[in-house]
Amino acid sequence: MSEDGAVTRAPGEGGRLLSWAFRHLAGPAEGVQGAVQGGSTEAREAWKRDLAERKRYTREQREHRRAAREAGKG
Repeated sequence: MSEDGAVTRAPGEGGRLLSWAFRHLAGPAEGVQGAVQGGSTEAREAWKRDLAERKRYTREQREHRRAAREAGKG
């Protein structure tokens, strides 16, 4: 805050009227297909494949570490 108590804003941020108009007239971006989930079906499928591959790799690494520990104990 500045010395006189006013809230300072970045240049181009707008004032109260612009802020009100944006909140009440523009509204949320509802109805946009795939806005949250991602672009296309192909992109989602690629993401799922990548996630499965990462989980598989992590699982294999855990098994290798476990086998190394057991080999060291025995």
